[in-house]
Amino acid sequence: MASNNQDAWYLALLGLAEYFRTCSPPNIKCCIQCLQAVFNFKPPQRVEARTHLQLGTILLNHTKNIDLSRTHLEQAWQLSQTINNFDEVKFEVASTLSTLYEQQSQANLSKPLLRKAIELSNANCYWHCRLIFQLSQIHASEKDYQSACSLLGFGVDYAEYSMAHYTRVLFLLSKGMLLLIAKRFQEVHPLLQQASLLVEAWQGNQHQKEYLKVFFLVLQVCHYLMAGQIKSVKPSLKQLQQSIQTITQPSWPSDEEIVAENVGDMFMWMPKEHLCVLVYLITATHSMQGGYLDKAQKYTDKALIQIEKLRILEQQPILSTFQLLLLEQIIMCRLVMGNKTLALQEISQACALCQQHPRLLTTHKAPIHTLLGLYAMSMNCMEAAEVQFTAALQSSQERELWTFIHLNLAIVYLRTKREAEFQSLMDRINPETLASASHSLRAAAYYVQGLQSFFQARYNDAKRYLRESLKMANAEDLNRLTSCSLVLLGHIFLSLGNSRESMNMVTPAMQLASKIPDVHVQLWASAILKDLYRLCSEAVRENEAYQMHCNFSQMLLKDHFTASQLPEHGLINWIEGDFPVVVGQVPALPSTSNVIL
Repeated sequence: MASNNQDAWYLALLGLAEYFRTCSPPNIKCCIQCLQAVFNFKPPQRVEARTHLQLGTILLNHTKNIDLSRTHLEQAWQLSQTINNFDEVKFEVASTLSTLYEQQSQANLSKPLLRKAIELSNANCYWHCRLIFQLSQIHASEKDYQSACSLLGFGVDYAEYSMAHYTRVLFLLSKGMLLLIAKRFQEVHPLLQQASLLVEAWQGNQHQKEYLKVFFLVLQVCHYLMAGQIKSVKPSLKQLQQSIQTITQPSWPSDEEIVAENVGDMFMWMPKEHLCVLVYLITATHSMQGGYLDKAQKYTDKALIQIEKLRILEQQPILSTFQLLLLEQIIMCRLVMGNKTLALQEISQACALCQQHPRLLTTHKAPIHTLLGLYAMSMNCMEAAEVQFTAALQSSQERELWTFIHLNLAIVYLRTKREAEFQSLMDRINPETLASASHSLRAAAYYVQGLQSFFQARYNDAKRYLRESLKMANAEDLNRLTSCSLVLLGHIFLSLGNSRESMNMVTPAMQLASKIPDVHVQLWASAILKDLYRLCSEAVRENEAYQMHCNFSQMLLKDHFTASQLPEHGLINWIEGDFPVVVGQVPALPSTSNVIL
């Protein structure tokens, strides 16, 4: 009878704990108390292990008592290994405990635990695949892409053997994503081709097919964007936008309603709400790189609104990552559009996000320094720009970012007449031997070479470089680079006394810059137009161009002064440690009328 009474007690406590956990609002404190009381009645090992798992999970998700959560999960793991046919609890414990170890920056404990669980789960398709995904994610977060890709490759083979065809493609696409991140482009192309064939030939659940299609198209579009091929990507981007519209229709089932035929196919790369934000982000990136800044702003606003809606329901770290990436894109747009004040405030928002999530600062420190360098350049604070770009170079090993920073650093040296320092960068910014495979960065490198030749009055060399830059920019619709190259060519022809050819360059440059809109190129072009109309004795047009130049100049000066007065302006002096709260002495305001970029 005593044994039956004990069974009744712990069963009642478990039922009561579940009631407290699921009531509205949940009573987590009472739930924990009931679960802790279960151990007083010496339940069977299976119940004991499961209760330790429940307690560990609830403490991890709802309290700050991480140490106690860890103790319960470790006890559950030890117990579960001695119990036969206890897969669900055993592998859930391994997954949850591994997550906790990772949160405590103890990957040295997380990885062997997952490897052991993967070894034990060979006969359980769902958990075997899930644990492989989890371990590969840890390797990827450590930038050990070789190990992560090897695991995912093993997952591809295992899923194929287990007839989990959907998960096989997920493993394949996940590997493709890591190869893209690792810039192993030669390996990406054949893998994406293989994935494309598998997706097109898919005969299973059509909802799953659409999710695989979105994942594939995201990778394909990112591949093009990383290569700086803004025009070539348009058909794939259009397909991606159509696919996301399909899965966000009201008639489309919720993620929970999509049931897989094979238990090993019960995975999803990303919820459709997150996919929607991601597609907005990718579209904004494409618009920004192509010089369609109004579009970039529109899609950024849509994405940020969606993020705020999702935050009401959940606090997922990926939402902060999306927000930071969106801010990085829109800040560059603001600087081109001549809105330094707003750009600075958004840089401050990005810094605040990094303070809230220290891991984001680790992964985005170099982009933050780069943005501060670009802002400092726009404010003519060239020493601060150089310091920020140098800090960015020290914080990153990413080839494309390095090339982008070196190109901007070269412009800093040109504008401050430091020829020796510029020459020290030549090996890194030579378009013929550029380390980056990006079409747009190579086109920009030709522009910087042309700019240097212009400053040295080597006009024939400058024209040769700029025509190459124009050819590449036009091939991929790089509108901002096209307008910059045209206006510089116009300046060169003006310097050579060729008014007609100068007008032929500056007029389309002004039209394109107005469309972007790029205020700095408009300022530059209006100054040249003023001189051209004076040479042609067209007083009315000369006065119009002069007035236009004054308007742009006044607008930039007003914004320049406003930005310089903000406390956030002190961020240009931040290199390490906490972000500054109070700004120091405000520097003198140089004229913006001679700004070239």
